[in-house]
This record gives sequence, structure tokens and C-alpha cells, in this order.
Amino acid sequence: MRFISNSPDLDLTYSDVFLVPNSSSLTSRFEVDLATTDPTGSTTPIVAANMTAVSGRRMAETMARRGGLAVLPQDIPLAAAQETIAWVKSRDQIFESALRFSPDETVLSAMHVLSKRAHGFGVVVDSAGTLIGVIDSKNLVEVDRFTSVSELLESAPHIITASEVDWTDAAALEDLFESLTESHTEFAAVVDDDGRVLGSLTPKSLLRSSIYTPNVDDGGQLRIAVAIGVNGDAVTRARALVESGADVLVVDTAHGHQSKMLEALSQVAEADLGVPIVAGNVVTGDGVRDLVSAGAQIVKVGVGPGAMCTTRMMTAVGRPQFSAVLECAAAARELGAHVWADGGVRYPRDVALALAAGASQVMIGSWFAGTHESPGDLLVDGEGRKYKESFGMASARAVANRTRAESAFSRARKGLFEEGISSSTMFVDPKSPGVEDLLDGITSGVRSSFTYAGARDLAEFAERASVGVQSAAGYEEGRPLARSW
Repeated sequence: MRFISNSPDLDLTYSDVFLVPNSSSLTSRFEVDLATTDPTGSTTPIVAANMTAVSGRRMAETMARRGGLAVLPQDIPLAAAQETIAWVKSRDQIFESALRFSPDETVLSAMHVLSKRAHGFGVVVDSAGTLIGVIDSKNLVEVDRFTSVSELLESAPHIITASEVDWTDAAALEDLFESLTESHTEFAAVVDDDGRVLGSLTPKSLLRSSIYTPNVDDGGQLRIAVAIGVNGDAVTRARALVESGADVLVVDTAHGHQSKMLEALSQVAEADLGVPIVAGNVVTGDGVRDLVSAGAQIVKVGVGPGAMCTTRMMTAVGRPQFSAVLECAAAARELGAHVWADGGVRYPRDVALALAAGASQVMIGSWFAGTHESPGDLLVDGEGRKYKESFGMASARAVANRTRAESAFSRARKGLFEEGISSSTMFVDPKSPGVEDLLDGITSGVRSSFTYAGARDLAEFAERASVGVQSAAGYEEGRPLARSW
């Protein structure tokens, strides 16, 4: 990356800078390869942050299926983390997990669960898992809530027998897409030869399968990352998680450049668990060098830029994110390591700028909290708008959850020192209700950035990107303005 004029004296964040077009030989966004340069295997350089309101089993499944990665929070009990890892590892690369209902379940119970899918469909199965029919949430609205779902089955659900499709053949997937669209099928159940449900598909999910390459391990199972803290026996937890199938470990604390982090990180690295280790957070080259020296292959960069974080306003500590990523990525590159840009991302342009600054992947938190795949309950406000609640991982709410095993006195003391928002409303965008919708928009923008820069992959983009510094007015000039003439 180069600045088009002299390097600025001030630290910069994403809205302070812009990309300048270069001469390019690329003719299509599909010529761009977004596979990460780090050892996590991601083919889409986006990571769902280890926030309780963001990453759970559905987020992890969906992110990995679309080439990315989700990091389970450090606060969840070990048994729950192990169960989630096993569940994600059992999911398919192509079709998603179908919502299953028994014939006797009521409309009321179905409506509570169907809200967890953007498409709003579920399958009704018998005790053996054999498909009986399909239900559509749109048909449940004006029905008695205690009606059994078996009375509301779709008359002719589209059924796909998995063995009859070559899922590795792009032409076969295209033919299947054409078949679904021609028959105006919004949802299809995927079954085995005996009619037992394996999963589900929509025309859009098939289309995405032609664009995204799943992030899978050597055994073809979806990858998942898990965070661990620096307190307690980090090595024992790390070993248990890896033995359960975790593909990436994230040693995480707000202030990563401290002795407790270096001690915990060194111990985990010395255990030689055979998976990439991410550590953070830091914002300086010195921090990167110390964490890499202690055993990290990837360093998380960012202090205070998160939407739920109040660290900078409470402590004045942090650093504008673009400059932090730029310096840290340069330090990591000298050591053969990598950085993840963590926080401060509001638009696809910010993701592109983080990658231009040298990040191998970009972490997204609150932006993903308002999606169907995030763990929170889907709520409705007084105006009928759907939303989910999000909260910072240094907030009083998160601290209370993290210290639940401690004494009341200890928990009360720690609760005084919060640096995050405990509750924020994240509205679900009706046009982009799922994390896949957001990934489509993000990767579309990033692919276009690559074509403007004349770069075919992440390494070339970080090398070729031309960056300028702009005023606040310059940033505003680039924002779309709706006019009513």
C-alpha cells in the first residue's frame, strides 16, 4: 500500500482515507480471489467477532459455509462450547440445517422458531426424521395458535434427493437453480434415499454456493474458532477445545500487550496443539512483535473502535484503526505473521481499507448482531420493527456473565469498571435480514475495490492499493444523498 502524497503526520481511521483507482487488467469481480493469506483456511476474509450477541452455532455454521469464520466467545461454559463445535462440524457444506417440527407441534411453538431463518420455512418430520411436509411462516399468521403444524403443510413441497445431485459440479448446481426458479420454489427440503431430511436449500443459497467456497478442514468439515481468556488455566481449556474439534484458538483480552497475556499465550503455544493461535488486542508494532514472539501466528488489532465499546471515552486509550492496522500489519509481515483488523467497520469500504492496510482478515461484531443468525432473541418494537439486542464484551452485562462463578463482593467490585454498552438495539434490515445478505454486500464491495486497484488477491491488493487522505467534507461527498425534487 502507498499513500498518493506524503505520509500523514496524524493517525487515521477509515473515514479519513480513500482508495484511488489504478490501471487494471481485471474484467470481472469474479476474477478476484478473496482467500486469506493467514493459516485459518478462510476463503472469505471476514470473521464474526467473539461477542455473546454475535457468534453462536448458527453464525459459525453460516460463516464457515460462506468461506469465513466465527469465533465462539470465551465466556460460554466449556461443555456448551464443545457441543457447539460438534454441531457445526456435523453440518453440510452446501445445504443449511433445516428447522424440524413434529406433526403435533403447535403454530405458536413454530412461530417462535421460524423467526430464526430469513426464509421462514421449516420441515415437518416423523420420529424417524422422514419428511412429511413443509410449513411457511407466512401461512401461520392468521391461524389459531394452538393448531397443529400438520394441518398447515404446503401441498407440493419441492424435494431434492441428495444422492441424485453431484454437489461438486457447478453445472449441476446451475441446473438445479434453474429448476427451482422456473417452478417458483422458494424453499426445498434435501433428503436421503429413504426420505430422511438432511437439510434445506433456497434458490439464493444455491446461487451463493457458486460464489463462495466453504471454509473446511482436511476432513471436509466446517471450520470454527473459539476464544479463551488469559485468566485461569488457559492451557487446559485450550486443549479440551482443540480435542473437541476447534480449528483456531483466539487468546483474547482487551489489553493484549501485558504480562498476563504473554504468559498465557506462551503456555498455550508451548502446548503445541496443532492449530493456529490468534492473540490480541494491540495497536502498535511493539505489541505485535511481543505477541508473535510469545507464540501467536495472528494478532488482533484494535482498541476502542467497536460500536459497543466506550474505552476511548472512558480512558482516552486506543488508536485510530486504519493507522493501527497499517503499522501492526507491517510489523507482522516482517515476522511472517498476520493481523486481523478488529472493530471500527461500518461499511464495505472499511473492510476494503483494512485489507489494503495489510490485514489478512477483518472482524465484524455489532454489524452482524442484527441478523437472524446471531444468538439473541428476535424482538419487535412498538412500530413493528424487528430487532435484537447487542452489548459490549466489557459492559456490566458481559462482566456479570463472565464472573458468575465468583463471590457477590468480587462481582460487584468488577462491575464498577465497565467499558462497554450493556444494551443496544440492532434492527434487522428487512432487505438484508441474514448474515449471508451482509456478506454478499461486503464481498461485492471488496471485490470491486480489488478490480479498481488491479489486484487479483489479498497480497496483491495490499501491495498495489493507493490511498489518499481526505477531509470530512470529502468523506461526505462520497455518501449517497437521497433527494426529493
